Amino acid sequence: MKYSLILFVYFGLTIGLDAADDKSKEIKMPETFISGDATKGSQLVESCAACHGADGNSISTDWPKLNGQNQRYLYEQLKYFRDGERMNVLMMSVTPYLQTLTDEDLLDIAAFYAQYNPTVGQAKNDEDLLALGTQLYRFGNMKKQIPACTSCHSVYGEGNSLAGYPSVAGQQIGYLTSSLKAYRSKERNAGESSLVMQAIAENLTDNEIDALANYMHGLYQ
Repeated sequence: MKYSLILFVYFGLTIGLDAADDKSKEIKMPETFISGDATKGSQLVESCAACHGADGNSISTDWPKLNGQNQRYLYEQLKYFRDGERMNVLMMSVTPYLQTLTDEDLLDIAAFYAQYNPTVGQAKNDEDLLALGTQLYRFGNMKKQIPACTSCHSVYGEGNSLAGYPSVAGQQIGYLTSSLKAYRSKERNAGESSLVMQAIAENLTDNEIDALANYMHGLYQ
């Protein structure tokens, strides 16, 4: 009886440890993000400056501001462009250059732009547009299954650097508008986060996209 009890306890512990080991194999630890070298990155951005500015502060509404954007997001997007997963007509001229760069080079470029402070924009003083943009960004529209943008991009639009969710505060209106429409049409589909954005954007009208772009352009801390 005593011997049987010992065997029962032994096998019970063995099964429990095996089960715990199986569960541990299922758990994926978050990937540690290592910051790039901004100094090295400064030597690699000559081709980027024509559209995005020397410090990432683009002057055209159609070209995104890169200054102050978080490194993880910039790094991931540069990889998508380099590897052909993300296509954009405005980036086609520099894609061949990106294809000559290593992952480390792209990380250094991301670090270079991330070191700058983001610049602010000025939203259009349109009462109806601002009211709609405020409502959608802060509270969403549950009837249309549109969540609040604050859940990923924060109240003041600085995004989430650990998760790689981009900063949207002060971003160019034209770029914000075209991006939301590209998500809506599923033209922009690189990365897992694009699936989330596609599901949200498909429920947005042109007017709601205009309102959100205007509101985010004027966001700042």
